[in-house]
Amino acid sequence: MKLGILGTGHVAQLLAAAWKKVGHDITLGSRDPGSKSVAFPVKTLVETASGADIIINAIVGSAGLETISSIDADAFTGKTIIDVSNAVTPTFDLIYPNGSLAEKLQEVLPNAHVVKSMNTASMTLITNPSRIGPSSVFLSGNSAEAKSETAGLLRDLGWNDDEIVDLGGIESARGAEAYLLMFATLAGALKTDAVNVKVVRLEG
Repeated sequence: MKLGILGTGHVAQLLAAAWKKVGHDITLGSRDPGSKSVAFPVKTLVETASGADIIINAIVGSAGLETISSIDADAFTGKTIIDVSNAVTPTFDLIYPNGSLAEKLQEVLPNAHVVKSMNTASMTLITNPSRIGPSSVFLSGNSAEAKSETAGLLRDLGWNDDEIVDLGGIESARGAEAYLLMFATLAGALKTDAVNVKVVRLEG
């Protein structure tokens, strides 16, 4: 599958490396592709989005909405966009405290299918969940098909179906994004990024 990852930073490269190992065709997107020296092909943002089967937004959260809004919306039409970013200020306040970046992206790209996922733990853990015991990863989005595609990519990273929790529509992304504050608190208290939560369901 052709995956277009918008962004060239640490998160983008971790995801690219993990998905390349299982056979996906990876392209990274940048505003200035000629200035990047990474281990993956780098194209412009619009070229990356247009050429991908699935698009992953790994742009720094505070710049995500503005950057994606500047790209021709036709590049996203009919496609799944997986938003893995968290929109926070330099002082770690939520930029959209009564909403979420994922909801904002869905608003500006009404003909695409935005799914929020992979934002509630460190990307080193998301791309290698075996670092700890069983834990949970989440999906938020309005399209069942787009969430199914996202779940498939999560399985490629090592997550199993019991660990993938569907939170509901795109409005549920605000809970997943607000959880960043709890994650940061846990990671600070435990002095490790190898920490996550596990949803425990009542049996019967």
